[in-house]
Amino acid sequence: MKILHTSDWHIGKHLHNYDLSDDLELFFDWLSNYIKTEKIDVLLVSGDIFDQANPSQAAFKQYYNLLRRLIPLNIKVILTGGNHDSPAALNAPAELLKSFDISVIGGATEYTDLFVKIDKHNQNLVVAAVPFLRDRDIRKSIAGETYATKIEQLKEGLRTYFSEINKYYQQHHPQTFFILMGHLYVQGSRLSESERDIQIGNQAGMEIEMFGEVPHYVALGHIHKPQVVSGARNIHYCGSPIPLSFSEKEDCKQINVITIENNRLKKVEVVPIPTFRELKYFEGSLADVKEKVAGYQKETPLQSLAEIKIIEDRETVETRYAFENFVNSHPNENLQILKAKLEFQNQLKGSSAVFSSGIDVARVTPLEMFEKRLEMEGHLQDKNELLNAFQEILEELNL
Repeated sequence: MKILHTSDWHIGKHLHNYDLSDDLELFFDWLSNYIKTEKIDVLLVSGDIFDQANPSQAAFKQYYNLLRRLIPLNIKVILTGGNHDSPAALNAPAELLKSFDISVIGGATEYTDLFVKIDKHNQNLVVAAVPFLRDRDIRKSIAGETYATKIEQLKEGLRTYFSEINKYYQQHHPQTFFILMGHLYVQGSRLSESERDIQIGNQAGMEIEMFGEVPHYVALGHIHKPQVVSGARNIHYCGSPIPLSFSEKEDCKQINVITIENNRLKKVEVVPIPTFRELKYFEGSLADVKEKVAGYQKETPLQSLAEIKIIEDRETVETRYAFENFVNSHPNENLQILKAKLEFQNQLKGSSAVFSSGIDVARVTPLEMFEKRLEMEGHLQDKNELLNAFQEILEELNL
């Protein structure tokens, strides 16, 4: 039996207001063809199906179009909700999707409803499809509690939850190959820029011991950089299928394919995903960057996206004017500049230290605005605690 592990699709994602739906569509084309060609039996998607709790109609359309293409492929599909997903939005069509062998677990539920059993090719598999677990799912809040107490209770709640999952498996599905799905941050995982809003300060990172020795493979989502958290215990983040921030521009995106034979793990294969679009970074003087941008040739089907940083010796009005003209002139049809900065080594007194082009309030997240306000008011010592509290409010409001 072949099981494909992917996660963090973030359908509806925009990078600095640039729509990434074309990138995802090419990935979905490739994924559907891979499933068909390689005769994949089970598809696991470990959370963050959508980028927002209230997806646009275009995002829903792309999601349902993919599911429609998977139905004729005779594959069992299991999707779980992530911290970006609304459990209600994911679960709404769940009963209908069951008719097409698609299981959706949008939010925390009874243990019995998390387990999905698959029997194919004389192989027996059981999957514990654990979605993102919110604070209210695993602990009771107490008035006046400290943030440190809350974090420890959260960790203890997660330990208990996964311990109960393992006990249920041992009682009801012994001798069956066991895959545990999860959407959370495990200590030691390498983060990228696009995950900054979902884990600040690493206070809520969990130890790998939480999963126990029982699962034969742990299929994680939440972290966009593909990585093995524990080779001995087969704990894997497969990562996002496309770059979701410029910090992921060097990542080799992948899916994981788990093969079981005689109800035992035969191998875990890392399959690279083709690069559909390049994210580029150019730094230097204005003349240097102009030359680099002018000479750039893309090798991917989609137009490349660029982040540039111009560093000049002295600040002059002419330099600022030339910088703006360059950024707005669309200097190369092979790429589009999404983010641009101008810095001066010898700054004029009273002027801004960094001049960023094209930055407006619409591009600033609520968390970034709140962080800036904290810095302005001097709340540096308790900054992480306040940021975490603010992020929880945003998640409760589905913002």
